[in-house]
Amino acid sequence: MTIKSIALVAHDHKKSTLIDWALSNKTLLETLTVYATGTTGKLLEESLSLDVQRLMSGPLGGDLQLGAKIAEGKIDLLIFFWDPLEPMPHDPDIKALLRIAAVWNIPLACNQASADYIIHSKLIHEDYQPSKPDFSQYLDRVVV
Repeated sequence: MTIKSIALVAHDHKKSTLIDWALSNKTLLETLTVYATGTTGKLLEESLSLDVQRLMSGPLGGDLQLGAKIAEGKIDLLIFFWDPLEPMPHDPDIKALLRIAAVWNIPLACNQASADYIIHSKLIHEDYQPSKPDFSQYLDRVVV
C-alpha cells in the first residue's frame, strides 16, 4: 500500500484547534507523509514530535507551494482550518489553494468535523485513487 500524503494548514486563530486535532490523531498521522506551511509545520513538529515536510509560511508562498504539490499529484488530502471571520491579506493565495484542491479532486476538510469524517474513513488505509479530471479538451482548445 502506498503511503498517503496529507497537507495540514491553519490560520493563526485556528492553529491551536489544528494542533489539538492532530494530537488526537497522532497515531494515524504517523502513518502518513505530512506537509505543512511554515508556522503550522513548526508547531506540529514541536507538539507531536512528528516529521513534517515544512514549506514556507502561507503568506510568503507556502499556500502556493502546497497548490503546486497538489497539481503534481504529491498530496492526497488537504486539511485547512481557515478562519472565516478574519480577513486575510493573502486571501487570493488561499482561494487558489482551495480551488486547486477542487480542480484535482482531492479530499478537502476546512473544519474539525469534516477532518474527522475524512481522516477516519476506511479509504485512508486503502489504495483508493480518486478519479482525476480529464483536461484534454481544455488543453487542446484553440484560443483566438
